[in-house]
Amino acid sequence: VQLVESGGGVVQFGGALRLSCAASGFPFVRNTMNWYRQSPRQEREWVANISRFSATTDYADSVKGRFTISRDNRKNILYLQMTNLKPEDTAVYICNSESGYWGQGTQVTVSA
Repeated sequence: VQLVESGGGVVQFGGALRLSCAASGFPFVRNTMNWYRQSPRQEREWVANISRFSATTDYADSVKGRFTISRDNRKNILYLQMTNLKPEDTAVYICNSESGYWGQGTQVTVSA
């Protein structure tokens, strides 16, 4: 089983990034998928989730209206489009499956 995140980087305040999470080794389409984030000063924080066939999405209040979660079940990829980024969004972003698998994360740094 693998969940491999990519797309992180350094971006200025107000910028945008799109994160990807490539899944393999388990039935991606049967899993609700989540994005979490973790920064050194905070516990792991849930960011967003998306149901198996994208019928429903949900977001933490801190990112609502700025982030969009999506998925491609043909390619087994989860996405997180992030816009209007703020310094407080700086964290390692980690994807997670309903069945309990975790990726290693990708670093996002937002400079003021």
